[in-house]
Amino acid sequence: MSESINLAKHQSKLSLTVPLTSSKSESNRALLIKKLGGDLAQLDNLSTARDTVTMERLLSSSDETLDVLDAGTVMRFMTAYLATGSEKKIITGTPRMCLRPIKILVEALNQLGAQITYLGEEGFPPLEFQPFAKQKTASLTIPGNISSQYISALLMIAPTLPDGLTITLEGEIYSRPYIEMTLNLMKRFGVEGQFEGQTITVKNQPYQSNSYTIESDWSGASYWYSMVALASDAEVTLTGLREQSNQGDSAIAQIMEGIGVKSEFKDNAVLLTKCDQKDHLVIDFKSCPDLAQTVFVCAAIKGVSLEMTGLESLRIKETDRTAAMATELHKLGAKLEETKPGTWILTPAPAGYSITEPLAFDTYDDHRMAMALAPVCMYHDVIIHEPDVVVKSYPEYWDHLKLAGIKIS
Repeated sequence: MSESINLAKHQSKLSLTVPLTSSKSESNRALLIKKLGGDLAQLDNLSTARDTVTMERLLSSSDETLDVLDAGTVMRFMTAYLATGSEKKIITGTPRMCLRPIKILVEALNQLGAQITYLGEEGFPPLEFQPFAKQKTASLTIPGNISSQYISALLMIAPTLPDGLTITLEGEIYSRPYIEMTLNLMKRFGVEGQFEGQTITVKNQPYQSNSYTIESDWSGASYWYSMVALASDAEVTLTGLREQSNQGDSAIAQIMEGIGVKSEFKDNAVLLTKCDQKDHLVIDFKSCPDLAQTVFVCAAIKGVSLEMTGLESLRIKETDRTAAMATELHKLGAKLEETKPGTWILTPAPAGYSITEPLAFDTYDDHRMAMALAPVCMYHDVIIHEPDVVVKSYPEYWDHLKLAGIKIS
């Protein structure tokens, strides 16, 4: 694909069934569980996302140095896996990946008995691992407001530790649905864990062989919710989604009801149609931060003001997503600002604000920037720079937009 693509303003009805990509969150967890269980599990409908392809490749690699590219989930899950392994290994990633903090996870693993050293700046990849010799403790205390991927990484290796593991989470727990997703998948493969109050306990026990079909990706579904909200008329079916989902991003169904999208679940799919919207929404994104960019863009165009919390983790993603979004939303006449620590306000463009030229959006090496901004084509001609970034989580995205009748050149 070229360095930029043009999306022509789309004014006709959206009517299609979207064969959504599979969840990379579920896929990457299931792949690690399968490996820890002796590669006996049967996994169906694995994600085609580059992050999942990378995870699968590294889990079967005999190389001493493993490169996760820009995959944060893979970096965290592989760090826990290699920390308790029997070989000397090195893990690294892209320059941006080596700026993403990992100290809390490394310190927790070293407390358990791992031998991990930093090859560059302390607290950041690349990392070097020595073989795991002996478990030093069976209990850890870590903050509840850190990335759930740290907690999930520790939980998945927990049953393989001789003494198991008890994790006490201090303070407010962020991204709880992703911790529960991990425990639910572990249970699917025979491992029981208890999550009571602030404490999670997993005893030493073997993973069992089983089969599992990965659910479609609710994060990917969010962009279609945005398309429906912004379309003049729409009837879109998204396949492979469960109403009772493991994925925290299934919250998009509830959030988007306030921005004009109705969800009807039937037969492992959800039908999206238009409904009335609200003028103002208060949203806490701490359990679903990956939805924030989608909601920002949609609300900015629909004239819905937002008051938001739980956006702290966006600053250390592929880019500083709050800063990048503030810049791009300005092109729509909207304003995104942190009015006091932890509280963000989105103010849509004033009435009568007009845009005459095609809108050119930058993507900041961030797949979610590209996918969140693309639905603007329901209102304006759009140019997306560096569109290939979508391969990280939803490689078929542009092809699926073409299925919807959107003209891309």
